[in-house]
Amino acid sequence: MVLPFRIDMTGKTVVVTGGGGVLCAGFARALAECGANIAVLDLRLEAAERTAQTIRDNGGKATGLAANVLDRASLQAAADKTLEIFGPCDLLINGAGGNHPKGTTDDEFLTVADMETSGLTTFFDLDPDSIGFVFNLNFLGTLLPTQVFARQMIGREGCAVINISSMNAFRPLTKIPAYSGAKAAVSNFTQWLAVHFAKVGIRVNALAPGFFVTQQNRALLLDETTGEYTPRARKIVEHTPMGRFGEAEELVGALLFLASKEASGFVNGIVLPVDGGFAAYSGV
Repeated sequence: MVLPFRIDMTGKTVVVTGGGGVLCAGFARALAECGANIAVLDLRLEAAERTAQTIRDNGGKATGLAANVLDRASLQAAADKTLEIFGPCDLLINGAGGNHPKGTTDDEFLTVADMETSGLTTFFDLDPDSIGFVFNLNFLGTLLPTQVFARQMIGREGCAVINISSMNAFRPLTKIPAYSGAKAAVSNFTQWLAVHFAKVGIRVNALAPGFFVTQQNRALLLDETTGEYTPRARKIVEHTPMGRFGEAEELVGALLFLASKEASGFVNGIVLPVDGGFAAYSGV
């Protein structure tokens, strides 16, 4: 990975949840190139270890650990192992999150005809358990790792938490009320936690990515047969002034800025958009 700039993370311990995914694996690699020791956490050990191995192959230090961000005992076991291998956590990146199909409506707008169409998922058909799963994965999946790992930061210099919100938190997308609401909660929690932790010296900020192709949304954005944009993807790109999806590497500069005490030591409680102008465009 070619970094836009480097920060000195030599000897620092960085924990990345959701580290087996496209975006968070990129975060892990970038911080490893800055000298950090990386604990890659993922629900799937093989995914975590795949990212860790890539870092080790490039000369960095990393370990892959299985952890469920909704299970405090699982997180505590990962924290204990990280402490044993690398020492206490200096930077936590809460990257785990996602959506669920049963928390999604089929159509953007409700019509009278929809109420008479069988098999169509409208707002009234959304599954409460799936809504709860999405909210818990994104919000509790940010809160619980912070409870576990930020305890190691108390009383130490230069520690920080970076949450991963979304542009959905600012402007909810059609069809996905659960995910949009959950990410809004993450943004609100980021601000709350920044205030709560201010007196113990832990900065808390968030990134709000716009639209990037990941493992989770690939099927929604790209036709599996042709590789062409789906209708929803075309609508997204048409409403992004830069006219394309973001590349994972384009989040790295914002990440390094928030991670660096020297660059952003007085930055606390912000949610930083990286969206190609999506939020600035009214559509006309």
